Amino acid sequence: MSARIDGFSKLTKEEKINWITATHFKDAPQAAQQLRSYWNSSPKVQTQHDEFIENTLSNFYLPLGVAPNFLINNSLFTLPMVIEESSVVAAAGNAAKFWLDKGGFEAKVIDTLKVGQVHFHYKGDPSILKTFFEKNKIAMLEATKSLTLNMEKRGGGIVSLDLIDKTDDLEHYYQLYVRFRTADAMGANFINSCLECLADALQNLSQQDVSFKAQDSKIEIIMSILSNYVPECLVQAKVSCPLDTIPTHEGMSGAAFAKKIVQAIDIANCESYRAVTHNKGIMNGVDALILATGNDFRAIEAGVHAYASRSGKYTSLSHASIKEGQFTMELSLPLAIGTVGGLTKLHPMVNWCMELLGYPSSKKLMEIIAVAGLAQNFAALRSLVTSGIQKGHMKMHLFNILNQLEATDIQKEAALTHFKTHTISVKAVGDFLTTNQS
Repeated sequence: MSARIDGFSKLTKEEKINWITATHFKDAPQAAQQLRSYWNSSPKVQTQHDEFIENTLSNFYLPLGVAPNFLINNSLFTLPMVIEESSVVAAAGNAAKFWLDKGGFEAKVIDTLKVGQVHFHYKGDPSILKTFFEKNKIAMLEATKSLTLNMEKRGGGIVSLDLIDKTDDLEHYYQLYVRFRTADAMGANFINSCLECLADALQNLSQQDVSFKAQDSKIEIIMSILSNYVPECLVQAKVSCPLDTIPTHEGMSGAAFAKKIVQAIDIANCESYRAVTHNKGIMNGVDALILATGNDFRAIEAGVHAYASRSGKYTSLSHASIKEGQFTMELSLPLAIGTVGGLTKLHPMVNWCMELLGYPSSKKLMEIIAVAGLAQNFAALRSLVTSGIQKGHMKMHLFNILNQLEATDIQKEAALTHFKTHTISVKAVGDFLTTNQS
């Protein structure tokens, strides 16, 4: 059967499954059944999931775990975490417990400004364009009023509108640079709608302006789109404690442990190869919360890593210091997230996670997410500078191998004891199971 098909999106769900499995799988009935086995038992809920994206065939499950004991700004939280990587949830919980009796985590939102741009070409006199913009700026903003009225009632809206000359970077290239606040919404649809409205107003007003006609030049709109780089939509998280309250770690004093954490972060600040993995560890916590709350982890990842490169070199998102006997660790993250709209009310598990967190505002959720990132960073560094990162990872790796090899509960228990003192590999586990059949 040919792997090419026309009109696939017009097929029913069953027709899509039949074509996919017959075309690409050796055992079509088994492949089809595997898809159906992941359908929700509630037809209503499954229909909701089917309508989230196009050409839906089934659901793809990721584990939802929780990390308790997070004291954030003097309030206790249990964090929902959606992630496939072993030991991440346990590490977050351990970090939360470590800081629980040391004052917990502090977090604060610095600002919530988001950015959108109308990109356009203009080949005429720059001074004419600048004069036109200043004369018509208010009229362009007025053109968006039908879109911004409700957002303004919620404390958001367009904050500023500027004309940016980018012709030094690209010939004839200009942009309208627009800053927004979007209250508790992530605001992508709102921002993009406003930008398209501004683009229409820019073009229409310029076509009526005699200055443009006189020089026989016009504005050519290229595109209108929000940016996922949001360095002014910023949140900070911090932990701090006296050195003498830090317990001994595997024979290492609390002061020596804190010093190694500082040294590890200093390395991430000067060595980009290390910084990438360092920041990936932070994002283990961030992404797990982003997914659990129905936000866009790809947008967050792109913006965060751009922020880590803002100096011209990719560096650590976190910082640590020891001053006057006090150990401090902190990070800043650009987070454009929402607690209304999108999947927050449509996805049943997202709604469950939101209720677990007490239905936070977008600012409160920014703080919680930043804390999750800081906790994950602390937990990773704690392992790295003491026992090494593999100790926790390999235990979960062993579980995965045992499940892959369909070990019994009795075999799993025996294997856990055996591999405390033996090297873990697929072959080693397989050999162990062969000699321990019961």
